[in-house]
Amino acid sequence: MPRIWSGNLTFSLVSIAVTAEAATTSHKIGFRQVHREDMGRVKYRKTCELDERVLEPEEIGRAYEAPDGQLVEISDDELDGMPLPTLKTIEVTGFVELAGVPPEQLDKPFFLTPSAPAANKPYTLMRDALARSGKAAVGKLAMRGSERLALVHAHDEVLVLQLLHWPDELRSSADATPRRDVELSDEEIDGALALIASMSDVSITDYRDEYAEAVEQVITAKIEGAEPPRAPAAAGGRSGGTVDLMAALEASVSRARGEDAGEGGGGGGEGKDADVTHLHERKARKAAAKKATARKSPARKSTAKKATAKKAAAGRPAAKESGAKQAGTQKSAAKKTAAKRTSAGKTSAKAASAPAKKAASRTRRAG
Repeated sequence: MPRIWSGNLTFSLVSIAVTAEAATTSHKIGFRQVHREDMGRVKYRKTCELDERVLEPEEIGRAYEAPDGQLVEISDDELDGMPLPTLKTIEVTGFVELAGVPPEQLDKPFFLTPSAPAANKPYTLMRDALARSGKAAVGKLAMRGSERLALVHAHDEVLVLQLLHWPDELRSSADATPRRDVELSDEEIDGALALIASMSDVSITDYRDEYAEAVEQVITAKIEGAEPPRAPAAAGGRSGGTVDLMAALEASVSRARGEDAGEGGGGGGEGKDADVTHLHERKARKAAAKKATARKSPARKSTAKKATAKKAAAGRPAAKESGAKQAGTQKSAAKKTAAKRTSAGKTSAKAASAPAKKAASRTRRAG
């Protein structure tokens, strides 16, 4: 890696010769500006406004423009010769807890490397001491035309130079806070904690820049004369409504655990639209629901009693009517039986009197 800065890292009477190298690389794909009509490259030429001549890099210097418009030239030698200790030295002036540094204050990191064999032992000593203490060294250095505040801390087997923004460069976070007070219930906090726990089995090393990969695919397709890949059409999509907070948390936990959001635990369906419910609104809704239930309960009991009474009253006449019908049926059957018996008796009497009548008729004829 190219050296960005070289000098000494000092704390008290210990001095370590080091060089700073970039700790990060970029896989961002660069593009050139072109003339669309003929694909000619667009060039930026630096010209002098007085003679309009195109200048070479070695002909260009720097100057400060005073308020009255006067230009004051400043050479590289004049900047390098300034009476500033931080030009070639990172002087450690104290130590702080690394975890206590605000994350928004962190800027670009660099690796510090021993620049001579004699620097190996003090370098290792400082690295191990910082690692065991959990602290970071604070110092300043001049780099790329400005003085920077910096931390030096241990990471694995190296010392890391972490540039910082100056404290007065940090904006207040007050303007970024919610515009109104928000109260959270215990169940909402527990839901968020459950979601965090269910999504904590990831590693930063598993992430990759998919945008750069997609750009490479487009470039490769264009070079080969093929159709560039296209993103699939969005299916359905969500409406613009906000999602109920608890329902969203439950559905998210189910998804993170690989479960169906609609099973066991009432995920609520991630696509449903509802208003975010805050604690005071939730309490008001619960109170209203209780009142509504209390109002409906007596009516329900009264209605149930009336329905039971109606059923009982309706059951009694039905029983009487059924008994009357049975009695009538029995009387009718008895009448029919008696009639049958009477008819049978008359038939028997007629049958019995028939021979007597014939005998009487014969006696009359003989006399």
